[in-house]
Amino acid sequence: MKTINYKELDVMKNPHGVIAKKLLETEHSQVIHMHLKAGESLKRHTTPVDVFFYVLEGEGYVEIGEEKVLVKKDTLIESPKGIPHCLYNESEGDFKVLVVKTPCPTKPTEVK
Repeated sequence: MKTINYKELDVMKNPHGVIAKKLLETEHSQVIHMHLKAGESLKRHTTPVDVFFYVLEGEGYVEIGEEKVLVKKDTLIESPKGIPHCLYNESEGDFKVLVVKTPCPTKPTEVK
């Protein structure tokens, strides 16, 4: 059995400049623990694969296409491939999200 503790992982370089740690990567999926501090956001971007977000802690906005919705802990959000999306933390606290990409991307994310 393999176990992984995100606190022991290094922060991965990303175009958004936020804390992101890759928990798992296989040919079938990629799992990233993303931590947006108060006031942080991602850059609007498009992924070449389907993505879903699961809110672990806090609240923030998820924008997919033209829709922008406030989401809170224990919410799952689907984001189809090829649709521009973004996460925003406009709160005073932390916004932690599990990002799952399926299958594992072979092309880079396209920042808008």
